[in-house]
Parts: sequence; C-alpha cells; structure tokens
Amino acid sequence: MSLAGKAALVTGGDSGIGHAIAIALGAAAAAVTVNYHRNQSAADSTVRQIEEAGGKAQAVQGDVSSVSDVQALVDQTVAAFGRLDVLVNNAGLETRTSILDTTERQFDLVVGVDLKSAFFGVQIAARQMIAQGGGGHIINISSIHEDWPMPGNTVYCCAKGGVRMLTRTAGVELAPHGILVVGVAPGAVNTPIDAVTFADPALSKKLHDAIPLGRVAEPEEIARLVAWLASDEASYATATTYMVDGGMMQASVGL
Repeated sequence: MSLAGKAALVTGGDSGIGHAIAIALGAAAAAVTVNYHRNQSAADSTVRQIEEAGGKAQAVQGDVSSVSDVQALVDQTVAAFGRLDVLVNNAGLETRTSILDTTERQFDLVVGVDLKSAFFGVQIAARQMIAQGGGGHIINISSIHEDWPMPGNTVYCCAKGGVRMLTRTAGVELAPHGILVVGVAPGAVNTPIDAVTFADPALSKKLHDAIPLGRVAEPEEIARLVAWLASDEASYATATTYMVDGGMMQASVGL
C-alpha cells in the first residue's frame, strides 16, 4: 500500500488518534499537513517523526470550528504540496455532560469542533478535489457513539450522530466526482480523551470488561485502517462507517 504522490490533511493531528494517523499516512509516503489548535510543540514533534522517517510534512495552526480556518488549512496544504488528495476530519472533543446539565456554550463548542468542522471540511476539500480532478478520499473520524448511547455525554453523541449522516449523505452526493467519503468509528482507545476513565480503577475495569477483546485499542490500530481507507486499495468503500471497537457494541448496553 502506497500513498506516494498524494497530499493529506489531518485535523487535530498533534495528539492521540490524529497523531497516529499522521504518522501512518507519512509512513505510506503521503505528504502530510498536521493541523493543531494550541499545542504547536506536539505538532512539530509529529512533523519531525514523519521527516525523520523520510517523509514530508508541515504543521499548520487552525481552529477547525472556524470555516475560514478550515479553508486556510486546505489552501496551505495545496500551497505546500500542490494538491489535496486525502482529508481526515479527526479533531474532536467532549464535555461529558448530561442533557440536563449541558450549557449553550458547551453545546456550541462540541458541535463546532466535532460536527461543523467535519461538514465544512468535507465541503471545502471536495471543492478542491473537484477543481484539481482525480477524485479523493475523505475520512471522518467518528465514534461508536454515533450510533450507541452514552448517557452523560449527550451532546457528543448528537454531534457524532451528525457525522454518521454527513458521511452517508456526502458519500452519495460526491460519488459522481470520484470522491469517497467514509467514517471510522473507534470504541475505547488509549488516548488523553479517555484518561479520566483509565485513572479510575473501577471505571477502567468496567470498560475493559465490556470489550470482548478485553482491552482498549491503541491509536496505531485505528491509524492503520485509516491509511488503508486513504489508499487506492479502498476504491469501492464510500458512504459507510467502519466500526473499530473490539466487539464492544455487540456485547453490552451503552456505557
């Protein structure tokens, strides 16, 4: 599998799953724009790892909840690498608040980063891909909570449910242009977003007991699937979501 000659943009590529995805795309010979919001040192470290392995990369700051910033990320990718072939909408956050407690600010924050950024990322990337020709790959990093309730994290579930239908609808709408749109929905992954759960022995045990494979995923396990979906080997995959949860959704009620 090779992504030689292709340029990719990974939002939130400075840490967690996004970092692993950027490294995997770089290892497959794609030129990679690593987007970050505040942690420039982490983004620079990701770029260095790609370059030290012989790849090409750049770090670009941007708030993905801003449409103008998303446009700038695409423009700077094209300016640096000549084109955009792969977009990975990875940036995300959660507040872990219930429907009774979520504030308007929290709602706007989560929907802005998790759903709005993905919608306009798809739009802006698709326009670029159509203009340059040759199709492209758009991969939306969702969550099993696009389909699986998580009481106490309601707005996050709402946003990821939106990403689910964005993926399906955009995949159908953009298919005539040769642009493939797929979702990747991880279950529990060993990243900072789940650090609160892992730090509590009782919650950690409950989580691991709910996963048939008996463990959480490592970010690299998600990244390998994303790299495959970004390649020409995934030439017939669109308008669907790939669940990567160790069997979790089939084994227990929502957590």
